[in-house]
Amino acid sequence: MGLREIELKEEYRSDRDDIVTEFFFPCLSNCIEYDRCVDFLSIQTLATIAMAFDNFAVGKAKIRMITGHRFRTEDLNLFTKLFSEKYTKSFEGTFIKNTKIQKLQDIVNNGQIELKIAIPNSEQVANSFSERIGIFRDEYDQAVAFTGTSRESFSTQTRDFESVDVFTSWNDSSRVERKMKDFEELWQNKTKYVEVYDFMFAEENNLLKYSSEWIMQD
Repeated sequence: MGLREIELKEEYRSDRDDIVTEFFFPCLSNCIEYDRCVDFLSIQTLATIAMAFDNFAVGKAKIRMITGHRFRTEDLNLFTKLFSEKYTKSFEGTFIKNTKIQKLQDIVNNGQIELKIAIPNSEQVANSFSERIGIFRDEYDQAVAFTGTSRESFSTQTRDFESVDVFTSWNDSSRVERKMKDFEELWQNKTKYVEVYDFMFAEENNLLKYSSEWIMQD
């Protein structure tokens, strides 16, 4: 099934919709590419996104993530191990199952997940990256873009109150194309006021920060 077969709304809002089960998971399950800008990324979130891709099992799906440069300590340590070519040992995590992380490592090693860091470089913007766009693409060259949510929170206990505006290539092609262009320019580091780096370059050059702001978030 492709993205066009999903019954999508133009907007999802926390007071009347389950954004994760009604929007994110159906789109993830029916796409082969997912581009995402998000202010904060955790290992738990990335692993959950990866597991929601049915196409990962056959090596078809791909994720490109751009996130801000602030991380929880545990997440930063695990991301560094995941994306480091030098790290070959098994994971010994305490807050997430080792098998789930190991599976995520296999997907990263297969080149199906790429991670970049966006850092503001101008006094005209705040000191953190908070772009809020995402794009799903399927094998039929259809696309779904969305804006409005700050991050995916897959916790079953607590979720942000948020809304998502949705645009499809079959009903609103110009807006979808604009979001795709915005993401691609960010990915290629061609956007004013921010610098975008590969994750390992940012880590090796001490550009990543620990932020207590994220301690209590999932």
